[in-house]
Amino acid sequence: MKNWMKPSIFWLFVFIPITIVLEKTGATDSTVFFTAALSIIPIAKLIGESTENLAHHTGDAIGGLLNATFGNFPELIIAIIALNAGLYDMVRASLIGAILANLLLATGASFLVGGIRHHSQDYNPATTRIYNSMMFIAVCSLIIPGAFGRFFGSEAMYERNVAKLNITLAISLLLAYVLYLFFMIKTHPDLFKSVDTTSDAEASGEGHKPWSVGRAVATLVGASLAAAFMSEILVGAAEGTGKELGMTTAFIGIVFVAIVGGAAESISAISMAAKNKVDLTMGIALGSSIQIALFVAPLLVIISLFVGNGNFFLSFNRVETATLLMAVLLMAVISGDGHSNWYKGVQLITLYVLIALLFYFIPDMQ
Repeated sequence: MKNWMKPSIFWLFVFIPITIVLEKTGATDSTVFFTAALSIIPIAKLIGESTENLAHHTGDAIGGLLNATFGNFPELIIAIIALNAGLYDMVRASLIGAILANLLLATGASFLVGGIRHHSQDYNPATTRIYNSMMFIAVCSLIIPGAFGRFFGSEAMYERNVAKLNITLAISLLLAYVLYLFFMIKTHPDLFKSVDTTSDAEASGEGHKPWSVGRAVATLVGASLAAAFMSEILVGAAEGTGKELGMTTAFIGIVFVAIVGGAAESISAISMAAKNKVDLTMGIALGSSIQIALFVAPLLVIISLFVGNGNFFLSFNRVETATLLMAVLLMAVISGDGHSNWYKGVQLITLYVLIALLFYFIPDMQ
C-alpha cells in the first residue's frame, strides 16, 4: 500500500482517458495537445524500461533497434494516413524533422543529462562510425532525386525518369537497410558490443533482476501501440496548437510535429543516458534516424504506388537537405571518439535551435 501511494511518473497515465474525453468533447487543440503530451511521458518510461530489460538478453544494439522500430511505428502510421490524404509535402517535412530531432535534439539532450549526472561517458566508437556512415549514405540518397527533379523534373520528357529514379532509389535503400540488419545481427555483432558500464549501474543501485523476454516484448508492444494511438491524437492537435502560438507552417511540420511525434523514443534515449547506458541511447537515437531514412522513407515511396492519388518522391528542397547534411557532419565529428559529456550535448542542441529558428522564419517551403 505504501509503494502504491508513493509518487510515480506512472500516475500520468490518468491523462490518457482525459485526453480521449477532451478530444471527443471538442476541447481546444492546445488543451488536447498538452494532456496528450503528458500521457506520452509514462508510456515512454514504460518503453524505456522494457527496452532496457530486453537489452539484457539481446544486447544494447538490438535493444536500441527494437526501441527505434516500435518508436517509429507512430510516424509510419501517420505518414501513411497523410499519403492517403495527398499531403506529400507534410510527409517529406515530417521525415526530415524526425531525423533532425533524433540526431541533434534527442542525442544532445541525452549527452547533456548523462554528462551532468556522470561527468563523462563512454560508448562503442566502432558502432557509432557505422551509424554515421549509414546516415551519410541516407543524405546522399535524399540529395540525388532532389537535384534531378530541380534540373529535369519540369520537362515532360523526363517525368517518367524521375519516377523510375525514385522507385529504383527506394528499392536500393531498402536493400541497403536489410543488409545493414544482416551485418548487425548475423555476421558482425561483435562490432555492436556495448562498452561495459556494469559497475556504474550497480553503483547507482540499478542491479535488478531483468524481466523475462516474453514480459519485455509484450510490454514493449503494448506500450508502443499506446504511444502510436496517443501520438496520432497529439500530432492531430499539433497544427492547431502551433497556429494558436503563431508558428509558421514550416516550423510546425519540420520542428513542432517532429518533436512531439518522436517524444516517446526521445525520452527513452535520455532515460538510458541518465542510467549510463549510452550505447543503448545511440542505438535508439541514431538507429531511429537510420531507420527513418533507409527504411521508412523508401517504404513510403513504394506504398504511394498503391495509396493516394500520385507517387511520393524523395525530392527534398535545398534547405531541408542542407540542414540534414549539417546535422550528420556535426554528429560524425562529435561522436567519433566514443566519449560524451554535457558540453557535446549543448553543441548538438545549439545546432538544432539554429535550424529551428531558420524554419521558424521561413513562411513557405515551396
